[in-house]
Amino acid sequence: MTSAVTSQPGRASNGPDVGERVLTSSSSAALHIAGGSLADGPSGRVGLELEAHCFDLKDPERRPGWSELSDVIAGVGPLPGGSAVTVEPGGAVELSGPPACGPLPAIAGLAADRAALRAAFAQAGLGLALLGADPLRRPHRVNPGPRYEAMERFFIASRTGGAGAAMMTSTASIQLNLDAGPRDGWAERVRLAHALGPTMIALSANSPLLARQFTGWQSTRQRVWGQLDSARCGPVLGASGDDPCTDWARYALKAPVMLVHAPEPVAVTEHVPFADWADGLVLLGGRRPTTADLDYHLTTLFPPVRPRRWLEIRYLDSVPDALWPALAFLVVTLLDDPVVAEQAAEAVEPVATAWDLAARVGLADKRLYTAANRCVALVADRAPAELSESMQRLVQNVEDGRCHADDFADLAIRAGIEAAVLHEAGGPA
Repeated sequence: MTSAVTSQPGRASNGPDVGERVLTSSSSAALHIAGGSLADGPSGRVGLELEAHCFDLKDPERRPGWSELSDVIAGVGPLPGGSAVTVEPGGAVELSGPPACGPLPAIAGLAADRAALRAAFAQAGLGLALLGADPLRRPHRVNPGPRYEAMERFFIASRTGGAGAAMMTSTASIQLNLDAGPRDGWAERVRLAHALGPTMIALSANSPLLARQFTGWQSTRQRVWGQLDSARCGPVLGASGDDPCTDWARYALKAPVMLVHAPEPVAVTEHVPFADWADGLVLLGGRRPTTADLDYHLTTLFPPVRPRRWLEIRYLDSVPDALWPALAFLVVTLLDDPVVAEQAAEAVEPVATAWDLAARVGLADKRLYTAANRCVALVADRAPAELSESMQRLVQNVEDGRCHADDFADLAIRAGIEAAVLHEAGGPA
């Protein structure tokens, strides 16, 4: 994933270079993590990332290959909103927008880039469908990057090969990148970002199928992530949540090392917490880790809220163009408007840890339905005119107790999965 707010983490290496240092203990590693986890400063900047599954509009069961996707992207040129375009392991195409001052400029820029990219892919006979999981094709990797090949080996060795493959090649999300804000508000802000998770999952759920199968979950994307190791993909928040930097350091040090560079990434096929590597209990690649190895390790951790000096909000399904602008505005406002944030924390408190329930039943749960309606009511009147149509649709969906997973499932049953996919991808339904 590419960052939309600030620079990328440091690279990993097969030995110390200038500017790196060898870690001699887990304590020194913890200090390195905590010191770089969040950046003190004002809030207000917003970066958005949007993933879309790529389908052949004439043969939606065919997965476009790496060279085909690369050729289309190479011909796109600079996008009007400045987004970067990357390809996920399974061929999903991701737009990563630059930071903007507030949600509306970020949404407008990403919407312009989405329209331009979609037109370019349509000319090549390809469609970009905003769905949380691929409802049609079996998991399969097309990105030849050595990182993803090594990740596959890691997941197989850790007995999560199926979930790992589905996560890498069959899921898609909309991600929000928000400033960490002032230091004295970090604990409350991180707690709220976590507490909002289940409610936002319930109202954004958009993945009822995976590989032609109804899974019984509204957000199969979240179910897939939940099947992976909770030490790598579970929520970070500690018991008290009073010190998010320390919580992140503990989480990262307990998480098993996935890859070691020698110099290309090599999968670690035994369970080795990073703390053990840092303390010298295990030598990976025949050496102790460097700070660059640690920085790279952090990029292999995928919690629903990830600190990277800013906050990555990673728990939303990818949703259609009619909904994602309102969804993005909703989440940003719930976190960045101090008056709204206080009321939102109260609204979602009863379901603050109901991650699996939200993914499984969505708004069918009465408590999640109530929390979602309260959150939307807090924000709807604050939406600018440019977002009124999208917000009205989101409000109506939530009031009706429906997420887009319901609409997509209904269409798939009525018209068939291929037709439903083509409808979402912009082809003839």
